[in-house]
This record gives sequence, structure tokens and C-alpha cells, in this order.
Amino acid sequence: MDLRYIRNNIHIKEEEQKHIKDFPVLIGGCGIGSYIAECLLRMGFENLTIADGDIVELTNLNRQNYTSKDIGVKKAIALRDRLHAINPEANITVFPEFIDKDNLYDIDLNHKVAINALDFSSDIPFVFDQYMAKRNIPVVHPYNLGWAGFLTVLPPEGLNLQSLEKAHHTFELNVGKFIVDSLKTRGIETKWFEEFLAEYGKIALTSPPPQLSVGLYLLSGMVSHVVFNLATYKPVKFFPDSYYLSMMS
Repeated sequence: MDLRYIRNNIHIKEEEQKHIKDFPVLIGGCGIGSYIAECLLRMGFENLTIADGDIVELTNLNRQNYTSKDIGVKKAIALRDRLHAINPEANITVFPEFIDKDNLYDIDLNHKVAINALDFSSDIPFVFDQYMAKRNIPVVHPYNLGWAGFLTVLPPEGLNLQSLEKAHHTFELNVGKFIVDSLKTRGIETKWFEEFLAEYGKIALTSPPPQLSVGLYLLSGMVSHVVFNLATYKPVKFFPDSYYLSMMS
């Protein structure tokens, strides 16, 4: 095994380590995607495409994988530089633009898995999902719940997130309702999250969802595990099933 990954031994078999090295993953959105990309890279995924046109702002630093020196720099560029500082030999492809209906089709889709961490300020995340489905690429959707992480995986064929009931003016609240209902069917306590949704509902039209670094750290591990399972042909739960990890009782 490559000395870089020798401490992955036992957890990841040598043939799996060799396989994931060149397994191509597309990460749309370098906010939530920032720590996910690093976690994947440290596991041994060395073929990553990162896409985002946003720049690093001070308000990102409470949770995203950037430092004060990155403020004003495009997230995709700053993240690429950090990933190359960890592994200079990694194949990190950068698409430093906001994904839209015009340029989405310019992204090289030689990928096996896509991670949709795009902002739901428009219908672009849905367009992204549809485009991946047409190319038989499963899509991982991660959500930072503050003190918890939640994700679901969309198969190329089957239900997608547009099937969620549109009971609210902001899609984040629709997802929140879906998460609450999903967790309740599994007997998981949701009071703390329902209280958060009630408070967020008061500002949802003017503010993005408040998030913590804790949720993003949890998500990074969860997403990396799911991508690893997809890459190594292990079982994965698909939407409307989901994954959930929380620091709350």
C-alpha cells in the first residue's frame, strides 16, 4: 500500500485503496463541499472535480474549510490549493464558476459519483440532478443541520428531490419537513430540529439556513463513507431512505 495511506490499512483493503485513487468524483458547491473534498482526498480519492463560482467571505469561516487569508478568493481556487498542499500529486480539476443551465453541459462528466452541495436559491440543483441522472451518475445530497448531518442518495433512475411536497416558499423548509418525517418513522427524537425549523421559518425568505462546523464535520465522514461504498460496490441506501448522524440525544 502507498505509504501515504498506510494508516488506512485494515479499514480499507489494498485493492480498494488502489481502486478509489482514480475513482472520479464531482463536487458541486465548495461550501459544504469544502470539507467533504478534503475528507475524500485524505481517504485516497485523488481524482476530484470541484465546481463553485462563489468567493470566500468572513461569514464562511465558522464552518467551511477556509482561512482568513482566503477571503476574497474563489472557493474552488482556494480549495484546490489546500487539497494540493495535502497531496500535490492529486488530480484536482477546478470549475470556478457558478453552475447554471448554460455552463453545466460544459463540465466534463467522466465521473462516477456527483455530490450536490449547491445552494437552493434557484432550480439549478434540480437541473444538476436531472443532468446526472441522464448520464447514469448517482447524486449524493448532504445537509448540514447544525448539530447533525443528514444525507440522501439519488439513484439515476427513481424518485428525486422534486418529489417532495412543496408546502413552503423555501426548499430548505421542504427538506426540513422531509427530514423530520423520515426520522420520526425511525423512532428518532426530532424535537430539537423541529424547534430550529420553527425559528428558521421566521427568517427563511431573507436568510440562508444557519449552520455549524459540527454538522459539516459529521457530513464529511458520512458522505465519504457513502462514496466509498459506491466506489467499492457495497450496499447503499437510496432516496427516500437516508443517513443521519447527530450529536443531539
